[in-house]
Amino acid sequence: MPELPEVEVVRAGLAPALSGARVVAAEVRDARALKRHVPLAGEVGVGGVGVSLDTAAASARAADFERRIVGAWFAAPARRGKFLWVPIIGGPPVALLAHLGMSGQMLLRAHDAPDDAHVRVRLWIEHPEHGELRLDFADQRLFGSLAIDELVATDDGLAAGRGAAEALIPGQAAHIARDPLDPAFDDGLFVARLRARPVAVKRQLLDQGLISGVGNIYADEALWRARLHPETAGTRIGAAKASELLVHVREVFAKALAEGGTSFDAQYVNVNGQAGYFAHSLNAYGRTGEPCPRCGTPITRVAFMNRGSHFCPRCQRRRS
Repeated sequence: MPELPEVEVVRAGLAPALSGARVVAAEVRDARALKRHVPLAGEVGVGGVGVSLDTAAASARAADFERRIVGAWFAAPARRGKFLWVPIIGGPPVALLAHLGMSGQMLLRAHDAPDDAHVRVRLWIEHPEHGELRLDFADQRLFGSLAIDELVATDDGLAAGRGAAEALIPGQAAHIARDPLDPAFDDGLFVARLRARPVAVKRQLLDQGLISGVGNIYADEALWRARLHPETAGTRIGAAKASELLVHVREVFAKALAEGGTSFDAQYVNVNGQAGYFAHSLNAYGRTGEPCPRCGTPITRVAFMNRGSHFCPRCQRRRS
């Protein structure tokens, strides 16, 4: 699943083409990609005879989305955690909100480029410098989504996230904590909250109410660097070690960003369809049975939340 670095790579790739662009046409090919889009009140029509409520609702979502997005002018894309949004300039405060889910892709293409696989929504845009482009939202597994969402004020009055110019965030992402690449992320608050809870440190890293954007891969890598067992309780971690862990989270993110993210198959790509290479730099995740790069002990994998935790049993001894 795309995590913070992958989504940040997409945000940065979209920024030059979308900032100041205008949507000139839209096509919803599969309304399932709009499952989080809520039509304006009074816009949901009634299906004809023999049309199911589900079909009618999907058709209404698609029609509402196309009507509202065509003619929209985009500001710079922004991101918090794994949520990506593009504010729409003028009119009520709303944004085009995207979540990539497991296999979602935001692809920039020339107008006459061949179709990509699994395109669910297509936007045609015009940019004063870059000319005409196509923005394809492709998603093989359909866990991702697009929506036009209302922007609401941030709790702390600060810019909403990476790339954001205003203290406004999509309502559907407002419950997500800031991520460690956000200039407004509060290191002291994170350390205090992590140490106050007798909860396994890896579970806390994956808690989107505490810190956003950290998924299974990068949690394993940061914990390996910090020499922390994933099941170590937060109450057993000192303030210095918790601060060190946060440093390692940022280091792992920075390295992943420099290498374009992590790709294990063709599902994660950047806006140009290119795969990332951070998978070649992993020290723990996915290396079950291989020697730890630090001490040579075989990396261990244990079941964790329907996935797995990868760690070195020697370097990352559990604190009793």
